[in-house]
Amino acid sequence: MTAGLERPKPIRLTDLANPVFPEAAQPIRDALAGYGSILELTSEALLATARERTGLDGWGDDAFRERLDVLTGSLREEAGLSDVGVAVVFEQLVGNLVNRLRFEALIAEHPEIEDVEIERPIIICGLPRTGTTHLHNLIAADPNLRYLSYWESLEPFPGPEDTEQARRDRCATGLELVDMSMPDFKRMHDMTVDHAHEEIQLLANDISGMLFETTYHIPTFAAHYKSHDQGPSYAHLKRQLQAMQWLRGGTRWVLKSPQHLEQFPSLYATFPDATFVVTHRDPVEVTRSMLTMIVYASRMACTQPDPAKIARSWFDRADDLFGGCLHGRDVLPVDQSIDVRFTDFMADEQGTLSAIYELADQPYGDDVRAAMADFITAHPRGRYGEVVYDLADVGLDAGEVEERLGAYRERFIG
Repeated sequence: MTAGLERPKPIRLTDLANPVFPEAAQPIRDALAGYGSILELTSEALLATARERTGLDGWGDDAFRERLDVLTGSLREEAGLSDVGVAVVFEQLVGNLVNRLRFEALIAEHPEIEDVEIERPIIICGLPRTGTTHLHNLIAADPNLRYLSYWESLEPFPGPEDTEQARRDRCATGLELVDMSMPDFKRMHDMTVDHAHEEIQLLANDISGMLFETTYHIPTFAAHYKSHDQGPSYAHLKRQLQAMQWLRGGTRWVLKSPQHLEQFPSLYATFPDATFVVTHRDPVEVTRSMLTMIVYASRMACTQPDPAKIARSWFDRADDLFGGCLHGRDVLPVDQSIDVRFTDFMADEQGTLSAIYELADQPYGDDVRAAMADFITAHPRGRYGEVVYDLADVGLDAGEVEERLGAYRERFIG
C-alpha cells in the first residue's frame, strides 16, 4: 500500500454461515464445480493421476498409503464438500503426491542429497495470532538465513520441463483464486508468492500433519494423526529440506509451524541442534481470531459451513496444542529455547529479536536490521485493514475458553 494512504476500516464478518462470494469469483467457481462433479475422491484415483502427470512410480515408504485412505474417507464422509471443494482438495492432494514422486526420483538420482547437513535451524513454534507470522517474516528477511517461500513450498521439486518462473506463476494463479473467493482473508493472513511459509506444507507431502485440518472438517483423520508417532514424518520433512538446500542453496533455515507445539519430542529428535522460539499470547485472544479465520476459510470447500461445529472442533484442537506446549515445553533444552510473549514482542521488537539472535548465536548486524526494516516498510502490518473478532460469532463463550485453557495461561502468560 502506498505510504500515506488511509488504511481500510475494520470490518466484522457477517457471512460466516452463508458465504457471499464476489461476482468476479463465480465463473471460476462454476468451472471448478463442473470439474469436481466428475472426480472420484479416492486413493486409487489420486495415485493414478499423480503417476500419469509425472510418469513416475517410486513412492518411497508406503506407510503414507494408510494415511491417504483415512484422509480420503474422512473427506468424503465428514467434510461436507461442495463440488468446488472436491476439485480443490483433489488437486491439492495430487500436488502432494506429485511432490512425493519427484522427491523420491531426485533422491534416487542424487543419493548425495542424504549427506546434506541441516545445521542449527531456528524454529518458531506457536499458534496463529501469537506473532509467529510477523516474527517469521522478519527473521526470513535476514539475507544470511534460508527460508521456505510459498511458491517453493507448493512445488519444491521441479519437473523436467519446469522453470522457477513457471512454478511462481502457478502459485500466483492459486493466490488469485483465494483472493477472489475470500477477499477478506488477507486482513487476517497476508499471503504472497514470496512470503515465508510453514513447513507444514512439506509435512503434507507425507500425507501427515495438521494442514488438511485447517481447511476441512475431518475429525477421523485428525484422530488418526494424533494417535500415531509423527517421528517418521518429521524425518521425511528433514530429507525434503536436505533436497531443497541441495537444489537452491542456503545453509541455516528459519522454520515455523503451530503443529510443533504438540510434537516437541519428534521436533527435538529431528533437529537436536535447533534454536526453538516458542510464542505465547492470551488464549482467549488467540482462539477468538484463529477460529474466525478458520471458519472463514472453510467457505472454499464446504457446501454449507457450520461455524459452531467448525469452531468447536478447532477449539478442541487448540486445546491439544496449548496442552502440548504446557506438557511438552520442558523437552526443549533451556540453552536452546526461548519463550516470547506477544505483548513483549509488540512492545520491544528489537529487544525480542536481539535476544533470539543471541541465543541462536546468529549475527545481528546492521545489514540484518536494514533488511528487516525494508521488509516492514514494504509490508506494513494491517495494510489491508483489520477484522473485528467476537467468539459469539462462532458459537463460543470467552469464559469457557478462559477456564479450559487456564493452566496454560497461568504458566506462560501470568
